[in-house]
Amino acid sequence: MLWLMASPMIYVSFPGNAREALGFYAGLFGGKLSLFTNKEFGNDDGPPEAIAHGELRGTVTLAGSDTSPGGKNVKFEGLMLSLLGTAEPEVLHGWFDQLAEGGRVEDPLAPKPWGASDGQVIDRYGLHWLIGYEPAA
Repeated sequence: MLWLMASPMIYVSFPGNAREALGFYAGLFGGKLSLFTNKEFGNDDGPPEAIAHGELRGTVTLAGSDTSPGGKNVKFEGLMLSLLGTAEPEVLHGWFDQLAEGGRVEDPLAPKPWGASDGQVIDRYGLHWLIGYEPAA
């Protein structure tokens, strides 16, 4: 595994569902997903099949693992993952709708008074997303 990063990467501690969550994001956003278990890493601080490290690289890049016993799980406050202008409006609306399934819409993805369209959603895994775009010129 090569640990080269050109910019900061969000790293999420999931409460035992890292494989499911990272798989969901890979299915939604595409990209290359790599998952490594505790057994593969030689960790003995959790179940052997638990994810010790997972990484999604693509349009959306994020990493995560299953929380070790006694560790803290994901909890976002005052932080959003921004996908402003990262794809065509139709794609962004599709992502927003899929992230909202089983989650909670904080602000619908819709035109705003300042001319852009954006919205906020907290997905089923607790990640808070800001998604939007500028109108076509």
